[in-house]
Parts: sequence; C-alpha cells; structure tokens
Amino acid sequence: MEVLKEKNRVKFFPIMMYAIVMGMSGLTVTYQKATLWLNFPAIIGNSLMYITTLIFLLISGIYILKLFIYPNAVKNEFIHPVRINFFAAISISMILLAIIYKESYPTISAIFWYPGVALHFYLTMHTIAFWIRDNQELTHSNPAWFIPIVGNVLIPIGGIGFASHGVLIYFFSVGIFFWIILFSLILNRIIFHHQLVVKFMPTLFIFIAPPAVGFIAYFKLFEVIDVFAMILFNIGLFFTFLLAFMYKSFLKIQFFISWWAFVFPIAAMSISTMLMYSQFNDIALLALSYVMIAATTTIVLIVIYQTILHMSKNEICIQE
Repeated sequence: MEVLKEKNRVKFFPIMMYAIVMGMSGLTVTYQKATLWLNFPAIIGNSLMYITTLIFLLISGIYILKLFIYPNAVKNEFIHPVRINFFAAISISMILLAIIYKESYPTISAIFWYPGVALHFYLTMHTIAFWIRDNQELTHSNPAWFIPIVGNVLIPIGGIGFASHGVLIYFFSVGIFFWIILFSLILNRIIFHHQLVVKFMPTLFIFIAPPAVGFIAYFKLFEVIDVFAMILFNIGLFFTFLLAFMYKSFLKIQFFISWWAFVFPIAAMSISTMLMYSQFNDIALLALSYVMIAATTTIVLIVIYQTILHMSKNEICIQE
C-alpha cells in the first residue's frame, strides 16, 4: 500500500501548493521594499527573488506533469467547490513574480504579467459563472473565495507601464467591489453558521490581504494617500490586530499546506506599513514596519520548517 501511495504522489499534488509561491513572493517584495525604504541589504530581496522563481517553476512543472498523467485528478480539483478558488493562485503567483521583477528586469516582469493577467481574467469569469450555475453550499464559503475575484486588485500594482490607466482601474474596481460582497457573505457564515473546517482556519488571514493590497494598488494608481486610502490601510491593520488577538485559536491547528495562507496577507500588511512610513516618516509606523517584517519572516520560517518536516514524513501529497 505504501508503494502505491508513493507512485501516486503526483496524482495527489494539490493545487494549493501555489500558496507557497504566493507566500514566498510576499516575503520577497517585503524585503525589496525594506531595501528601498529602510536601507536593508539588497542581497536578501535579490536572493529571495531567485528562490521564489525556482519554487514557482518547480511547482508548475509538477502540476503540469499531473495534468498530463492524471488529467481527471486535475479536472476534479477544477470542479471542486473549494479547490477551484486555488487555481487563481497560479495567475496571482505570476502577477506577484511580475511585481518582483518590475524594477530590476522589466522584460521578465512583462513575461509574467501579461499571461498572468489573461489567465486571472479567465479564472475570475469562470469562477463567478461556476458560482452562478451551480448552487453553492454555505459550508463551502471561506476566505479562499477572495483569491480568484479580489485578487484583481493586485493587477494594477505591477501593471503600471504595461496597460492603460483605464484598464488597471477596471481590475481595481472589480476587486474592491467583490471584496465588499464576499466579505459580507463569508463573515455571515463564520458568525452565524458552522465554523470553518480546521484545515481552512489559516485562510482567515486572507481577510488582511484585500484592504492591504487595495491600499498599495490605490497608491500606485493615484499616487496619493487620501481618506479612502487611509480607510483601506486601517481596515487591513484592524484585521491584523484582530487575528493577532486570536493567536490562541491557531496554535494547536494541525499542519496543512493551507498554513501558507498565513504568509502573503502578513507580507502585504508589512509592505503597506512601510509605504505609509515612506510617505509620513512617522516613528510609530517605522516601529510597526519592523514588527511586521519580523512577524512575516518568523511565520515563513515556521511554515517552511513544518512543510519540510511533513514532506519528510510523506504527509503531503496524499489522498484525503
């Protein structure tokens, strides 16, 4: 039986593995901006850039292999009411890589950005159509629903110079609009109905990402921090404080690959805080920036350790 499991390791390679790329991309951009705004050594961000790219290529290679060898397994994930949302992690990973390379290698950035945006546009439409065509169970709703739809707010951050202002505002508008709608639906489920399945508890951190990323995208588009920008930043900060306050709820959670959902939102809030500091030069924002960078780095190290540990025990990429 164990031999059979080993042979089918690729078959059970989950689409959620792209959350690793999202998390590492967030860490990379965090240190790139720390170099720009806090005088951190550039070698950290540069090294993470290549490591993240390698991880993306490795995961993509394995998933493409799965597509050719076990196409039905991929199809089953694509029509799964929960896993379908993680397919957008592929396009978001490409958009994040475009952001990572934007300043240093704009040509490589464009190679990631254009197909990433095209794929994300398709996945946005497909996911919403999927929700409309097939009745969704309330228990299927979780913060991962933000990934394919609200992920649109990421597109303007790396898209300046690649597309017109109007096109970028379109994606920003779609992301913000559906963030409000989905947030209301998911909060209603969490408060008034059954709690999230334990393996999806880390996805609560995704609540931080839309306002934090939205704040960065808004600044990129309009180069101003006005009332709306401040509201986005402070909502992201509120959810960061709330989840920190709830830390005991996460300490005893068994490891799942969904732990990587912790990382990107915290990284997004770190970048937002550093951006605020760069504009206002406030000592409190500086202190918070260091705290957020330390928190992001610590969480990444913990999750990397747990991922490697459970891989060594053959507890990842198995049939659930």
